[in-house]
Amino acid sequence: MTGFISTVRDVGVVIVAGGSGSRVGGKELKQFRWVAGKPMLLHSVQTFMARQDVGMVVCVLPREYAGDPPPWLFQCDVDRLLVSVGGRTRSESVGNGLDDLPDDAEIVLVHDAARPLVDAATIDRVVTSVRGGVCTIAALPVVDTLKQVSADGNVVRTVSREFLWRAQTPQGFPRRVLVDAHRQARVERIDATDDAALCERLGIPVRVVRGTERALKVTDEGDFARVGAMYGVPE
Repeated sequence: MTGFISTVRDVGVVIVAGGSGSRVGGKELKQFRWVAGKPMLLHSVQTFMARQDVGMVVCVLPREYAGDPPPWLFQCDVDRLLVSVGGRTRSESVGNGLDDLPDDAEIVLVHDAARPLVDAATIDRVVTSVRGGVCTIAALPVVDTLKQVSADGNVVRTVSREFLWRAQTPQGFPRRVLVDAHRQARVERIDATDDAALCERLGIPVRVVRGTERALKVTDEGDFARVGAMYGVPE
């Protein structure tokens, strides 16, 4: 008789893909463009759906696409896929995705679609830490020398890089903590470039775990080539 292992699908994922990608240019949305063998957004959706503990992935798309998503998105497990409408800000978009997660998603991961090559090991480090009850983000230590520069381009000072890390995604949270942080931010009309900042401002501890250089954020045209070069190459 073989043993049976039951995996509780208590992880919900919000993939933020609601931006216009204006810094890249062109008519096609950045998150829909092909990179490293498939549409950028599809990389992230399939990576998270490969986890047995993920019960639902919510893709937050611009309003004009939410009602008619690209057909390639449905190559995924449609029973674990929802599409939500993006908001005016990143925080509003994440909040919309949070509202659409099922009740049994006790852990929430927030991920930027612009980081298509995040690996399973990074995701696992974040989830394992959150299961211990701690808000956790993937990040990498700063290795470059940092300069503070004035408006006219002159160096003001060299900033110590000790204890400085570059935040990445996914960022993971106990659901109730993230919901409360977003609720408070809405009341105070506060937006943030990542969800950890909404927790930090309330004094909620946020832990850092090691990210990966593969999780490069696609911001401008040159990043497409860089991500393509990383594809399939182990770190």
